[in-house]
Amino acid sequence: MTENKGSLNGSILRAYDIRGLVGDTLGPEDAFAIGRAFVTIASHRLGRNPRLSVAYDGRVSSPALESELVRGMLCSGADVVRVGLGPTPMLYFSITALDRDGGIMVTGSHNPPNFNGFKLALGGMPFWDEDIQYLGRVIADGTYAEGNGGLTECRVENEYVARVCQEYRSSSGLSVAWDPGNGAAGSILRKLVTCLPGKHIVLNGEIDGTFPSHHPDPTVAENLEELIAAVQEHSCDLGIAFDGDGDRIGVVDDKGEIIWGDRLLTLYALDLLRETPGVPIIADVKTSLVFFEQVAAHGGNPVMWRTGHSPIKSKMSELNAPLAGEMSGHIFFADRYYGYDDAIYAAVRLLDLLVRSKQTLSELSSKLPRTYNTPELRFPCDDDMKFKVVETVSRRLQNVTGVEVSLIDGVRVTTSDGWWLLRASNTQPVIVARCEARCEDRLDRLKVAVREEMRRCGIEVPNF
Repeated sequence: MTENKGSLNGSILRAYDIRGLVGDTLGPEDAFAIGRAFVTIASHRLGRNPRLSVAYDGRVSSPALESELVRGMLCSGADVVRVGLGPTPMLYFSITALDRDGGIMVTGSHNPPNFNGFKLALGGMPFWDEDIQYLGRVIADGTYAEGNGGLTECRVENEYVARVCQEYRSSSGLSVAWDPGNGAAGSILRKLVTCLPGKHIVLNGEIDGTFPSHHPDPTVAENLEELIAAVQEHSCDLGIAFDGDGDRIGVVDDKGEIIWGDRLLTLYALDLLRETPGVPIIADVKTSLVFFEQVAAHGGNPVMWRTGHSPIKSKMSELNAPLAGEMSGHIFFADRYYGYDDAIYAAVRLLDLLVRSKQTLSELSSKLPRTYNTPELRFPCDDDMKFKVVETVSRRLQNVTGVEVSLIDGVRVTTSDGWWLLRASNTQPVIVARCEARCEDRLDRLKVAVREEMRRCGIEVPNF
């Protein structure tokens, strides 16, 4: 063991990953320390030097961070395979394909271009929450495993694309508009569309870490405007968008309407339940009541759980669930796939589902019950305040007559009008909100309730 005490800015140690502002709260020296600490922890848990994969996204800062991360990993004795530039699901795939013990993805996910960070996996499970806090303590202590690791490079794009394409089981094709938003999925997508039948239009396919076209976050409607226009102009069957690192999907139907993540999950769930009835299917707390009602009505076991790719994956493992998803577009398949969130794989599953259904996406969606809801709303709130706000609201409402309060993640409040949610984001300085009702006037009352609760906490939010 060598001793080299240091410290990370505590703000970058998030619940699901490590993420900070490059040049301010995060720099190459931090990447080096993270590499050393992660390998130290992995060596202790495995009882040997770990075998790890590393990849990075298209952000301007990612190559430098990846270089220092790898250097730190080697100094602590890891056997490292560099799989290069690509989306996060490709990194996850490499862990299985190359028989690795785990891996690290350098990515800022859906955050602005000046942010970056790391997603970590070890032993077939996400490395998160207490693991990340422990990593911070290892760095503060500065006692690292010592070694002289090995380094190789191995590209897995072709193998990854071939595996994903296995899920498309028809010879007929669809007309699809794609928008990776200049994110890390761009090069993979160009390979993918050459393997799929049909007509494919790729927007913003060049990887560019400044994201010149629009911000790569498919949960925000304005980021899908270009995709909607392309679907309408070219009479496409659907449009598909990805976030910056390719683990979240956004979908637009043949009429140019957005199919939000929870509605999309419901379509996947009903399709899966035809083959495997009775199984648990997991959705996060932001998910529509339609999902829970429809899954139960079609013989499944709907489970509400915490938001976040790491807690969802952990719950899937616990329940042996074949499918899970989030409002944010993380979709996890474990029936014929590996159980991690892969927007590219989810896209191919959707295409296959549509061809088999012999219906348009708008027709499939229209068969689900209609509710009135807001999209996922994000209200700015300082990191040191956001959890206090949610805690205050939950305390105030727990004993109110006629109100059902769930504290699975944040506070989800059910009344005779419907339900609303407030939760502190674990990735951004925001409070996330959502409301849903069975008619418009009741939705308006829920919106008023949310604004009033925020106002009581000293936070004014705009009308929505």
